[in-house]
Amino acid sequence: MTKVAVVTGASSGIGKACALALLQAGWQVALVGRRADALNAAIAEAGANGANALAVPTDVSKDAEVAQLFKTVVAKFGRVDLLFNNAGISLPYTLPGDMAADTWRQAVDVNLNGAFYCLSHAFKQMQTQSPQGGRIINNGSISAHAPRPGSIAYTATKHAISGLTRAANLDGRGMNIAVGQIDIGNVASDMTIKMANGVHQADGTIKPEARMEMSSVVDTFMTMASLPLSSNILFVTVMANQMPFVGRG
Repeated sequence: MTKVAVVTGASSGIGKACALALLQAGWQVALVGRRADALNAAIAEAGANGANALAVPTDVSKDAEVAQLFKTVVAKFGRVDLLFNNAGISLPYTLPGDMAADTWRQAVDVNLNGAFYCLSHAFKQMQTQSPQGGRIINNGSISAHAPRPGSIAYTATKHAISGLTRAANLDGRGMNIAVGQIDIGNVASDMTIKMANGVHQADGTIKPEARMEMSSVVDTFMTMASLPLSSNILFVTVMANQMPFVGRG
């Protein structure tokens, strides 16, 4: 049976790379993001494998759109075997006293509420489909463990993702739903160019940080995705070896 995956934030970066890897491995994949043109461009990169892809433009911060997303995927492919809960936003360096309430809510709406909406609808589908079960992989962050300076909204939402992972994994045990989390540090992408140029450090300096190849993230993700549902990687950290993390702060 061909397996079906939903990948959010799939128009670029980590989401696109992992969606393309799933297609290469023979999965049917729904690519989710806000812009249809970017999703279709990502699918075009898959070549012949793009025949097994579906672009579903969705704002994950809106529950009604996420509900429609899963209805569309099930109507097309019949079930959901994997959700990569990857969509998220980062914010510029901002001290707590300088952060506007609207900016805080934007981070929470996408990074936490959006992740919950997707997990909730995926969980319900996996709970009710036959055969029952599936896998959910949440994209956490190094910031789920240790903050960067000036990142209170991003850090708070990523700490919350760890709670989401633990609670959903516990609740899914009896329904063959495996929930895990990949925490990523400094992968080379358009979103991390600033790290190569220099970012704030805990000692008050601004320094460039090492980045790792995207293939390292993809390989780790595919290991998680390819496990049988009798096994689960609850948490895994993949990071640039020279980045400041263990000694951060």
